[in-house]
Amino acid sequence: MIVVTGATGNVGRPLVRALVDAGEQVTAVSRRISARDVPAGARHHQSDLTEPERLAPALDGAGALFLLTSGDFMAAGGDLGAVLDVVRDSGVRRVVLLSSQGVGTGDHPPFLEEAVKATGLEWTMLRPGGFHSNTLQWADMVRTRREVAAPFGDVALPTVDPADIAEVAAVALREPGHYGEVYELTGPAPVSPRQQAAAIGEALGEEVRFVELSRAEARERMLGFMPEPVVESTLDMLGAPSAALRRVSPDVEKVLGRPARSFAEWAGRSAGAFK
Repeated sequence: MIVVTGATGNVGRPLVRALVDAGEQVTAVSRRISARDVPAGARHHQSDLTEPERLAPALDGAGALFLLTSGDFMAAGGDLGAVLDVVRDSGVRRVVLLSSQGVGTGDHPPFLEEAVKATGLEWTMLRPGGFHSNTLQWADMVRTRREVAAPFGDVALPTVDPADIAEVAAVALREPGHYGEVYELTGPAPVSPRQQAAAIGEALGEEVRFVELSRAEARERMLGFMPEPVVESTLDMLGAPSAALRRVSPDVEKVLGRPARSFAEWAGRSAGAFK
């Protein structure tokens, strides 16, 4: 059996589906989850990683775990060591961690990866860049004004489709040969916010106007839902990304045997969210 935490999110949801379609027994774990949130054949278990003991029943009989720690978990002072103690004691042998590209570039601390490595379990690290789906934050303004407002309009980064992350995770959870591997996951080409707005417009069949925000304007908006240090580091990475952050990685194609999906492909598949 395979356990998927964060099972109702942008990566967890398609991962559960991919595993079920592959014939695996799956338990989908999230803080708020019901039978309506999982495909037929999957179990569901309501659990918050800030209370590790509640995770134990979901792990009974599991051989592999997809581990996602949310920003809320970290903000609440979650103890990953306690979570991993429960995981190890349950008999799970393999952990696939959703980490971040920033660990490899030195922009984010490596403590999550280090904690997983210290368990002695088989591990695989997934380090995605920004998600195509981060643009869903524009959905309301696109629906109401056919407009996108964002900073750094022409700075391009190789964002990645969450479905590609899910497919790589499914392979790493199911197949041998991925123990000790670190996969950097990006899209097939850098894409700028202005280009993303144009792709959404093309998917809708209507023009979507791009409005460039100043850094100060963007900062003010982001402070409404992010801590100030995170806002500043995020703006630094978006506005003046290093060469490492701009680099297109071959790892999606290496694992899946096909190219990573472009932002335009994701926009076409997700157009309903912007209508």
